[in-house]
Amino acid sequence: MPEQPPVPTDPADRRPGSGPSSAGWSAWVDEQLDALRAEGRWRFHRDLDAKGPTGTLAGRVVTAFASNDYLGLSAHPAVIAAARDAAERWGTGATASRLVVGNRPVHEELEAAIADWKGMEAALVFPTGYQANVGVLSTLATAGATVLSDELNHASIIDGLRLGKADVHVYRHGDVDHIRSLLDAAPGRAIVVTDAVFSMDGDVAPVGELLSVCAQHGALLVLDEAHSVFGPEVDLSTGAEVLRVGTLSKALGSLGGFVAGPTRYVELLLNRARSHIFTTGLSPTDAGAALAALDVLRSAEGAALVEHLRRLVDRVRAGHPSPILPVVVGAETAALRAAEGLLERGLLVPAIRPPTVRAGTSRLRIALSAAHTEAQVDALLTALTEIGIEP
Repeated sequence: MPEQPPVPTDPADRRPGSGPSSAGWSAWVDEQLDALRAEGRWRFHRDLDAKGPTGTLAGRVVTAFASNDYLGLSAHPAVIAAARDAAERWGTGATASRLVVGNRPVHEELEAAIADWKGMEAALVFPTGYQANVGVLSTLATAGATVLSDELNHASIIDGLRLGKADVHVYRHGDVDHIRSLLDAAPGRAIVVTDAVFSMDGDVAPVGELLSVCAQHGALLVLDEAHSVFGPEVDLSTGAEVLRVGTLSKALGSLGGFVAGPTRYVELLLNRARSHIFTTGLSPTDAGAALAALDVLRSAEGAALVEHLRRLVDRVRAGHPSPILPVVVGAETAALRAAEGLLERGLLVPAIRPPTVRAGTSRLRIALSAAHTEAQVDALLTALTEIGIEP
């Protein structure tokens, strides 16, 4: 049976604007665009011509505190050289699904390195981190399973759960007692899924307690570590089943996503995850770059980069557990005004608004990187004071 409905055979049915519904669609799209403008939620792309945190935006030199390149590895010479070498050897694209003809030796080398890094038996790489979460959850969180999902989880987790069709319960943010009560009542297979570091608040999940409660209830913990730089640590000795999902596009400065876990889970995902099967594989250039970045991260140089980043974070907000530093200002207009005030001073700090965050919690999202200098952080702190913002 085909997975998609048959294509209409009458050419008139396929010709844009040929039927009575076309005017309805145009009106609907216009209404949606007008609503976005009226709500003050109109968005657009802007070009930042940059390699690293400093570049040109609309003719103005700016320092960006906006990217997730937490260790600055996207511009590391060894990472760039590895991407170039991979392109020379295998070309710029995987050319097909990895299960058809797209697998290259660098994919398996990267997966072995990720599994070792995460202390797991095996790993599987996806073209994006979004696809990794969608693949894991649409495969495992199927009908008959019960899933407990943190209320602040990333959109990729939410979308994966929608595709999986499990019985989903949203638990209060980081509330282990709430999780425990839901697991007590959960029949059959249970999954707890959470971000390790939450992308809009920069806080961390209580991973140790989650491992303990999952071990007690025989639940699977799916942990999205996309934004983890300083932790939280994952103790694999608790007896809990755990899958560690992550991205290659943030601290590793490349592109792609992965899941690391027991071999049987990875084998199942390789055979069932539609976001792995029905897409062209991760490009060899991205895989080569990620592998080189992982080598840097696990070296003395990587430890020094993490230490430098830790110092920068402490200068802005001592003891904060991640490089993501939200400054909640409330109204969307206030967040946009603050972001514009910083941009006038040569600093790119994005205003985050609904629907990404709840209404009334619009914010500046400051993202620090090991590529930032002390002087650049000085400029940020001075500018925040000038516009009346307390970091």
